[in-house]
Amino acid sequence: MRTVFNFPGGFHPHEGNGGKAITAGLPIMEAPLPSRVAIPLQQHIGAPCKALVKKGDKVRVGQMIGEPVGAVSAAIHASVSGTVVDCIPCITANGTQQMSVIIDNDFKDEWVELNPVADPESIDAKTLSELARTMGIVGMGGATFPTAVKVSVPADKKVDTLILNGAECEPYLSADHRLMVEYAEEIVKGARLIQKTLGIERVLIGIEKNKPDAIAAMQEVCKNYPGFETVGLKVKYPQGGEKQLVYALTGRRVRVGKLPLDEGAIVINVGTCYALFRAVYEGRPVVDRVVTVGGNVAKPANYLVRIGAPVEWLLDTSDGILPDTRLLIYGGPMMGMAISRQDIPITKGCSGIVALETVSSLAKESPCIRCGRCVEACPMLLSPATIDRYTRKDMYEQAEQAGVMNCIECGVCSYSCPAKRNLTQSCKVSKRIITQRRKIEAAKKGDQ
Repeated sequence: MRTVFNFPGGFHPHEGNGGKAITAGLPIMEAPLPSRVAIPLQQHIGAPCKALVKKGDKVRVGQMIGEPVGAVSAAIHASVSGTVVDCIPCITANGTQQMSVIIDNDFKDEWVELNPVADPESIDAKTLSELARTMGIVGMGGATFPTAVKVSVPADKKVDTLILNGAECEPYLSADHRLMVEYAEEIVKGARLIQKTLGIERVLIGIEKNKPDAIAAMQEVCKNYPGFETVGLKVKYPQGGEKQLVYALTGRRVRVGKLPLDEGAIVINVGTCYALFRAVYEGRPVVDRVVTVGGNVAKPANYLVRIGAPVEWLLDTSDGILPDTRLLIYGGPMMGMAISRQDIPITKGCSGIVALETVSSLAKESPCIRCGRCVEACPMLLSPATIDRYTRKDMYEQAEQAGVMNCIECGVCSYSCPAKRNLTQSCKVSKRIITQRRKIEAAKKGDQ
């Protein structure tokens, strides 16, 4: 039996309203098509796509409507057939406006011609990367890093381990859980493509032990694939963090400022592997994804939903939120974003919509009592309270020296703080300002 390592910090967050226990047993249902979609041209880390359509154009499902620009990008495709209403900025979950393609659905659901790869076993790394780019495949666990870049391994890097992230440690969410139960074979085939093209020796699939049916399903499929192993992990947040997952499965520590690649590993979400399988074996670009609607809603569910559908429509499909709901979260309650409006579109990185009745984070902040709970809980061995003090005093150089750039923004510090300090938010602010200053300095040096 493989040794599983226990990363420092972390905890198992409490889940109200049944949490995962309700949606984990609910099969994925194909959601009804929305009458209109708003599809942002940037649903990934990197450069936004260039619009390929204009007002009045007719489009079909799977048609590329956003062309990837730059080295770090991924194509965007129409999720319904119909008429382009406009290309205008629309509000997204993070509060910013992104240029989006608005399409009125004609409900004919007419697809472009799909072209699966004729011989998937013969595909090489360069072809796989280009396919991921043009099919719009990104990190479906929420990070949205373009998969094309992740599978383009530099010649000076040696990768011996591919890690499939099936931890899904966020409370309430069960999208990945259901994918593993219902599409285990497809996920493993998607991972096999990466393993073969990159010449990776072993594939480790990490799943928290609170998903025994998913573990069983993946283990059964892995019997037919040499080098594949499914590993049950301790139920502990943030078990699904890249650095935490690499350590848990291999014992290797990803150093400050480094990536799993520097330790000989690549981490891919199980949903991303499923998307890769569909792209290669079915010729399907990313036009939909599985989204958990959970918490304080009338009818919790796991939906296969078209990209660009509004949150309001998805909630209506679940018969709406309950009257005592106090907060709506886009994503999971730990790393997701609170939203105050429901016309926000579902994007590739949205794994859930969670309604909460009781929200401790709404409590008023009080002074830090120096209890050290945030330090004890931090999986990156930081002192969030210290970083918080520096940030509030605009002492960003000191915050950087305290290691803020190594923060993974998991939210455990804010959750564990008895004074209800917005510690995670302070880390985010510092990271953003430090990054902006670095860009300014780099631009100045480039002008000299």
